[in-house]
Amino acid sequence: MRIAIIGAGFAGLATAKVLTQAGHEVRVFDRSPDVGGVWSRTRRYPGVTTQSPKAQYSLSDFPMPKSYPQWPSGAQVQAYLAAYVAEFGLESALRLRTEVTAARPVGDGRWMLETRDAGGAESVEGAESVEEFDRLVVANGVFCEPLVPAFAGLEEFTAAGGRLRAATEFHDAEEARGKHVLVVGYGKSACDVAVAVSGVAAGTDVIARQLLWKVPRKIGGIVNFKLLLLTRLGEGLFRYLRLRGFEKFLHGPGDGLRRRMINFVGSVSVRQFGLAKLGLVPAGRMEDIVRGAIGLASEGFFEGVADGSITVHRDRTITRLLAGHDGPVAELNDGSRHRADLVLCATGFTQGVPFLPQETRRRLFDERGNFMLYRQILPLGVPGLYFNGYNSSFFSPLNAEMAALWIAADLAEAVALPGPEAMRRAVVEQLAFMDEATDTHHCRGTKIIPFSMHNVDEVLGDLDLNIGATVRASHWLGAVDPAAYRRVTPSLLRRLTPGGPRPEPGSNGPTPVDSFSGKEEVPLDPR
Repeated sequence: MRIAIIGAGFAGLATAKVLTQAGHEVRVFDRSPDVGGVWSRTRRYPGVTTQSPKAQYSLSDFPMPKSYPQWPSGAQVQAYLAAYVAEFGLESALRLRTEVTAARPVGDGRWMLETRDAGGAESVEGAESVEEFDRLVVANGVFCEPLVPAFAGLEEFTAAGGRLRAATEFHDAEEARGKHVLVVGYGKSACDVAVAVSGVAAGTDVIARQLLWKVPRKIGGIVNFKLLLLTRLGEGLFRYLRLRGFEKFLHGPGDGLRRRMINFVGSVSVRQFGLAKLGLVPAGRMEDIVRGAIGLASEGFFEGVADGSITVHRDRTITRLLAGHDGPVAELNDGSRHRADLVLCATGFTQGVPFLPQETRRRLFDERGNFMLYRQILPLGVPGLYFNGYNSSFFSPLNAEMAALWIAADLAEAVALPGPEAMRRAVVEQLAFMDEATDTHHCRGTKIIPFSMHNVDEVLGDLDLNIGATVRASHWLGAVDPAAYRRVTPSLLRRLTPGGPRPEPGSNGPTPVDSFSGKEEVPLDPR
């Protein structure tokens, strides 16, 4: 088939690679001048690094270079994805500097795309074209459009010389030199930016509506946090919709142990960062992180708070921007006013698909605006349309890669799907569960943290391609290794080859492969 993919980040490129290997003709559209999605040079703020270590943030068959640090920089991640494109010969599929302005169904699962040239050295900005495709994959990501609050008084503030920007639009820390900077937010992006500008700014204030738990990269300065939170055990500490295996013990007789294990991380964070002395202990227990968010501590952030180069205003919001006697000012909800030459907002993103027609969008969302996607991939009642990357997780590249396999299999009619009503019930049930598990903080149904590996297992379960039980068991105590899934793609491609074996609905599929030994593993007795 001829397939259009919107977005050239991890999800879009992984999908392009898998579908190309499956024999499809692929075109990848992105308005940026380079691949990378959130890692594009047009969207990287100073100091940005990955939150997960490089091994956990890699695609299964393309490890990050050994020369990279444990937590690569934004530029290094972008270079890694550019190398991925070269390694798998995807250059001819790319349509960079090209914005999809409209995508509409034209029947039989086919889509008509209208695009506009976003400009470049060898292009004419604004030039438009129309192309038809057999299928469409939306991979523009859930961190596509930054959300900047509509502050009162912006016009007066701007007239006084103040500037308001999204953090992803701030690319050079030198722009903050000698200025009074307010950073709005308390997630990793906000803290990264605060550290980056604090060395050159006249003052750096962080306006935090709510404090979040910050996990040290190394617990006690020794143990990498991935051994606690990026394991199947770490994921199993949080109750999932369906309990299985050892999870039944953790959320039954072992519940006390489970609670102590989670809250241990919180108590270590308090001691290691001196949060009590700094007045930055978040409300609630570490166990509650699943109901909001958790972030990796930015290197130098709490040190900056301790030495006075960064000031955190906890439980505060900006009520309005205005012109003060000496320049632009921000007023907080406690009535205090602070000089604000530059306000940088790290306040999240909007999840939208403005290029799709209204009727299609009506089918995509529930009454609260949540995406209705089966397995975070397939919309209900919209033929020929798929989503990838709408499964934000601790292992986003791996989740995206496995979703790409699911899409390839479904295109070949090799996924035994339940009926439409059964799929709808499953989506509604999943959203209701995530509402409760995250206190509705699931980005309109697009965030699956902390249930990353449950999603991988479900997606591969549909394909009867889960990796061996021995390898999965090793990930209970050791960090999940995406490389353990490197043989899944070749296994699927062999199955999709004309004449290759295809699973019957409800079958156990082929014998799983132990990705460490390369030997076939005897399946466990299902009893």
